[in-house]
Amino acid sequence: MHARLKFFAFFALFALLIAACAPDEPAAPVDEETPEEEPVDEEPEEEPEEEPVDDEDEPVVRAEADLVIWADDTRTPALQPFADEFGAANEVEVAVQELGFGDIRDGLVVSGPAGEGPDIIIGAHDWLGELVENGVVAPIDLSGVEGDLEEVAVQAFTFDGQTYGVPYALENVALFRNTDLAPDVPATWEELEETALALQEDGEVEQGVVWPAEPADPYHNYPVVTAHGGYVFGMQDDGTYDPSDLGIDSEGGLEAARHFGEMIERGVLSPDITYELMIEFFGGGDAAYAITGPWAMRDFDTAGVPYEVTPIPDIAGGTPQPFVGVQGFMVSAFAENELLANTFVLDYMTTTDAQLAMFEADARPPALTAAFEEVADDPNIEGFGEAGAAGVPMPAIPEMASVWEAWTDAYELLYEGALEPEEAFEQAAEQIRGLIQ
Repeated sequence: MHARLKFFAFFALFALLIAACAPDEPAAPVDEETPEEEPVDEEPEEEPEEEPVDDEDEPVVRAEADLVIWADDTRTPALQPFADEFGAANEVEVAVQELGFGDIRDGLVVSGPAGEGPDIIIGAHDWLGELVENGVVAPIDLSGVEGDLEEVAVQAFTFDGQTYGVPYALENVALFRNTDLAPDVPATWEELEETALALQEDGEVEQGVVWPAEPADPYHNYPVVTAHGGYVFGMQDDGTYDPSDLGIDSEGGLEAARHFGEMIERGVLSPDITYELMIEFFGGGDAAYAITGPWAMRDFDTAGVPYEVTPIPDIAGGTPQPFVGVQGFMVSAFAENELLANTFVLDYMTTTDAQLAMFEADARPPALTAAFEEVADDPNIEGFGEAGAAGVPMPAIPEMASVWEAWTDAYELLYEGALEPEEAFEQAAEQIRGLIQ
């Protein structure tokens, strides 16, 4: 297969995840410091004076520099050399300020309008609905580099006909297979289920196939939904999502709900599997298959489990379409020097060296085609590419915020047997429509 794999080329569309985390990714929780209590004088009659509570709610203060970039701890080390090079070449001071990934978006919304925010942030494309609505990110003209980037990556950062980011990485879920326990790639999901259940019944594994189900996770479940013909929102002719067309209770969506119920009855899907248990089971050889994203590779590599990544096989004759998440650089609408910020993201972060450095820091396939081709000789990266080629961009429209909680609740009710599967999905769809309207 050509190294590009036509990687996501069929999209006019996503088309993860992210996480996170799902979720762009399952993001690691950010450690929050708790102020140490002051020692109290031992006078039983008096109560210690209460310390003023936290500075957690205070907005992050912009670093002192000509150009300020906000990035998380994973990407800061990879980004720093390019920031230093740019600063030296342009005789300006560039500061890469480290924040928790989840704090970057909220920090920009609060600090940007106050003049204390960054010029550039690294974030996920599905933040766009909130960021554009709040007027805190500026459009970026990608016309000079668009042809060098994966089409789905550009589309993911397009909102209301304008592009708002320079993409550098893509992510989606795929199938991890323990090559000792399951040497052959399953041709269909039905074949996978048969192998998984046989290994369970023989006591060779604790659970044949694992993916996060506790708490319920519509993100990881989405390939099953789409394989049955279900969808979250319909697509318009221009490739944008149509929030008036909700597909959770479509014929395909309800068929997917029934399939989830059947998988629980047969023991294929365990509602007790957390993300951590998935890592433990598959990494420890107690599961033959896992469905997750590239963020799990380091854990599995550390565990030393032999694995191969391939697309999730067809389910009931339908092709699974995972959510595709895209990460990239966005320029603040309140940037002190918008020209300087645009020059950095367009000229420095669209190079092969820069995108490969970001890939080395966090193994998500690069959005720059030339960089992707350099890493596609890794069969696992190639596997994620093939899986994503059938995917759809995670909706960045504001209406998506109305989906997650209700759909998660539907899965929980389905898993617990509190509602029939179809009823759970129908109830969720009704709630979502009400929230959107």
